[in-house]
Amino acid sequence: MLSRQNIRGIVTIVIMAVVIVLLLYIGKPRVEYYIAERNKVHTTEQSLSVEQRRDTLFVFDPNTVSYEQLRLLGLDKRTAVGIIKYRTGGKVFSIVEDFALCYGVSDSIYARLKPYIRIADKFKLQPQPKSHTADTKRESRFSPRPFEPFRIDTVGVEYLRKIGFSTRQARTLIEYRDRNAEGILDMNELRDCYAVSKEMADSLQHFIIFPEPKPYGGKVEINSADSAALRSVAGIGTKTVVAIMEYRKLLGGFYSIEQIAELKCVTNENFERISKQICCDSCVISKIDINFATASELEYHPYMTRQSINRIEQLRKSKGGWKSIEEMMNDKIFFKEQAEAIAPYLHFGDIPLDFSK
Repeated sequence: MLSRQNIRGIVTIVIMAVVIVLLLYIGKPRVEYYIAERNKVHTTEQSLSVEQRRDTLFVFDPNTVSYEQLRLLGLDKRTAVGIIKYRTGGKVFSIVEDFALCYGVSDSIYARLKPYIRIADKFKLQPQPKSHTADTKRESRFSPRPFEPFRIDTVGVEYLRKIGFSTRQARTLIEYRDRNAEGILDMNELRDCYAVSKEMADSLQHFIIFPEPKPYGGKVEINSADSAALRSVAGIGTKTVVAIMEYRKLLGGFYSIEQIAELKCVTNENFERISKQICCDSCVISKIDINFATASELEYHPYMTRQSINRIEQLRKSKGGWKSIEEMMNDKIFFKEQAEAIAPYLHFGDIPLDFSK
């Protein structure tokens, strides 16, 4: 038999054990929380140190640079792996421009890294002994020759690929051309494009037809321009040429270059670019004799609405016609904005005598 004192001692020990277990159980999550927070801070510090080291510029040879160095230069993982694979496949960077042709290397990345690219002598193109065979090999790599002269202001990617450009080089050349409102005007401007090597420019110079000086101070007059002249405007593609010519026919000609912006295929940004290269001769537009035109003639014009046409026919029967656009506005035929748009296309002929007052 245990004495009362022994029982108290056992109860006390049991209570203390329970308290200790509870304290350990309650404190475990907080310990785990502090450990997790500590690890998170440590991981963040490590990632920050990696990011601080990344995007560091230094001289490198694309033929020998490592994956880690490419990452430090600011390239993403996919681009860095692509360059290594490109090199592993037997490709050699023999000129600085070859680096721009790698997948994932954008124009901005290339422009930033170009000053730091150095090609080792063993990778550079070495001069070959002069012979017909050697000259043929050199020309086949750097001097593609087209079969006939071509216009640099309208040539497309497909044709440039056929005469020896890579897809990337062709697109870069066209983007370079279209950035300039006047296009590429001579060989000096062509050579300034980094996608065109000296050897390639030399081989093409006798085949390239540069755009001729344009009338109207170098601008294209949109009411008289044919499809070729419109296509020569940087920013106007084939679809836009068709849209401009169709809209010009419906309107009867343009009285302002701002009307080009009404086309759905012309964005605000593109219009700003196009507007610097075009002009408009409003004296050649066709006009509608509002006092004698039939309903079908009026429906043909884009600025006419069915409501306005019905109103014109109704009032013309009673009053014969109008002498000014202001008179038509007073008769509630046109609102102000519509009147301003349609006015240049209206001719106010004599009102028939039967209706004169």
